[in-house]
Amino acid sequence: MNKATAGGGGTTMLRRINVAAVLDAVRRSAPAPLRVAELVERTGLARPTVAQAVDELLDAGWLQQHGPDSADRSLGRPAIRVSLRGRAAPVLGLDVGPHRVTVGVSDLAGRKLALVRRSGPGWTAQELLGVITEVIAEALAEAEVPAEDIAAAVAASPGIVDEHTGRVRLVPSVPGWSAIDLIKHVRSLLDCPVMLDNDANLAALAIAAARGGTGTLLAVQWGERLGAGIVIDGRLHRGTGAAGEIGFIAPDPDDVIDPDDSRGPLERAVGSEAIAQLGRQAVQAHPESKLAQLGKDHKLGTADVFAAAADRDPAAQAVVQQVARAFARALAPAVLVLDPTAVVIGGGVARAGAVLLDAINDHLRSLTLNHPKLELSALAEDAVVTGAMRMALDDVWARKLPQPALATP
Repeated sequence: MNKATAGGGGTTMLRRINVAAVLDAVRRSAPAPLRVAELVERTGLARPTVAQAVDELLDAGWLQQHGPDSADRSLGRPAIRVSLRGRAAPVLGLDVGPHRVTVGVSDLAGRKLALVRRSGPGWTAQELLGVITEVIAEALAEAEVPAEDIAAAVAASPGIVDEHTGRVRLVPSVPGWSAIDLIKHVRSLLDCPVMLDNDANLAALAIAAARGGTGTLLAVQWGERLGAGIVIDGRLHRGTGAAGEIGFIAPDPDDVIDPDDSRGPLERAVGSEAIAQLGRQAVQAHPESKLAQLGKDHKLGTADVFAAAADRDPAAQAVVQQVARAFARALAPAVLVLDPTAVVIGGGVARAGAVLLDAINDHLRSLTLNHPKLELSALAEDAVVTGAMRMALDDVWARKLPQPALATP
């Protein structure tokens, strides 16, 4: 009797492992559909085993069925194809900053269903919670996904995330933010597992996934604030919790704009607001410059500085050189210690283009031994929310695939 029970349990367990193997193979192919023959090849399982697993996954709602493609029709083989049913377990990513909240909703195959941004002049902690509530509701409506269908959510925040308390500390840009339980607030809106991580860490994960490959990646998130994420052979390096806080590196004192500012020293020297301020100072010194012409119709901003520099305006080029020099000097010790394969810059400043990248390259080359490849992220301001959605998807799969029982989504 005991032997029969063990045998039956073993058979059930084996079937569940086979189903998980088929589901994982379809996931890795997403969003492209696969035929049963292709699943047999990718899993190494027998065709009847794969066919049974596909039937179970279709019944459970994890897969959707497609008709044969044109090649199958021409050969007279009406083979069905299957792919992930993306809405079986959609996820949500939240990027919270002092002046912007971004929410993205992704399906199970990683396709974005919605991306909603809300900008403001700066919010208190309580005001920010209200904005988060509104933007999440707007994103869910745009994606046409009920809140109860969200399978996992990841929130990104500036500052250092305390893994023991789930709170954010050291966020001077949002007064009172360290006292807020963001995980609890988001969970009350979605009723699903919610995780919280540093924004630069999540941007690094997204950038690393977009680049592929192995090696060491230093991903810099550069906007009004500065932070970095470190990914080594596909794994995020956190240190004791504050790895990558490059905004607190102290550059040359002459590069710091306002020493009384609450931001980190490097942020005060080369953050987006500092770049704009340097541009406005250049206008006063060079009223004949193209920068001055740009500043006649509106308050000069960071984008204006880079646009004028790209147009070979000497005053703007001098600002870019000052920023690039300060950034390279601050970054060089990290590059020397980590010896990264690449340094990728994301965030709003990434839109500066070659005019900034070339200047940083010139300064960094003289300060390092093995000069890493320097790139601008194509994700720009979307890197953080993309990383949040990716981590949420990883959490869904980590919970679903290893389980001995297949749950209906």
